[in-house]
This record gives sequence, structure tokens and C-alpha cells, in this order.
Amino acid sequence: MPAQPDPSDAVPAQRAQELLSVGQVAQRGGVSVSALHFYERQGLIFSSRTSGNQRRYPRSVLRRVAVIRAAQRAGIPLALVATVFEELPDHGVPTQADWQRLSEHWQAELTARIEALERLRGSLGGCIGCGCLSLAECGFVNPEDQVAQAGPGARVFDGTHLPDASGTGTASSI
Repeated sequence: MPAQPDPSDAVPAQRAQELLSVGQVAQRGGVSVSALHFYERQGLIFSSRTSGNQRRYPRSVLRRVAVIRAAQRAGIPLALVATVFEELPDHGVPTQADWQRLSEHWQAELTARIEALERLRGSLGGCIGCGCLSLAECGFVNPEDQVAQAGPGARVFDGTHLPDASGTGTASSI
């Protein structure tokens, strides 16, 4: 007599195939329904539709939502998340190797962000501490408004080097 399959073996497989409503994913993922719709429009997550045109998400989308939220907290742009997600399988659960590749992509980005934040943290105390409270006129940070020559934006704090006193080279960044 052939061996009967153990019904308990089917439970994890059935659970992985279970589809979740948008409300269930929002609740479990800790995001709003509108955020899920936005992530879907951006191609970060995917769903199928019921005959009543309601969205249904595979359980594996919960991992993607968790990664999206972690990336956002770390300041990683969604465009970079989308680029990395392109390497993951669209359907089914990504493997440990898939997630490892994803994290390797973000190492350089995170290191650059940490360095920029450390520069900003070190610079803010000096600017506020000098008492002038004016980056446009500060003789310490921006003598003779040299930063204007480098173009628009927060050049001092984004890691761009400032022009030196002669205007020909660059001085060290703040």
C-alpha cells in the first residue's frame, strides 16, 4: 500500500500560496493602504485581482514591504530599491542568497550616507557655535560667499569641496 502524504506537510505550502487583501498587508506590514498602492505603481510590489477587481497579494510581499520600510528608514531612495528589486523573483519567496545580493548593493550607498551625516553633524555644531547664524556671510564656513561659485544647493553640507581662497582649486570640505 502506498504511503499517504502527511496532511501537516501541506500546511506551510498552502500558507505560502495564501493571498492577502490589501488591508491585511497594510496591517501586517505597518503601512497605509495608499502606501501599498504607491509601491505597486512604482513596481516594488505586485498583486493579482479577484473577479470583483479587489487586490490580492502573495504572502511574500510582506518581506518586500519590510525591506522597503527598512530602506526608507535608512534613507535609501525608492528608485534604488526598485533597481535592486529587479533582480529578485517577481513571484514566490526570494531566497537567502537573493536577500544577500540585495544587501550588498546597499553597502556603498549606506557608507556614503553615513559619511555625509557625520560631516553634517560635525559642521552643524561649528556653524551654530560661531554665533553669526548666517551661512551666506559666515567668514568661517563661507568666506566672501565662495560657495556661490560652486552652484545652487547646500554645497557645504553635501560633501562638495569649497573653492580655495584663490578661486582656482578646492579647499577641504567642511
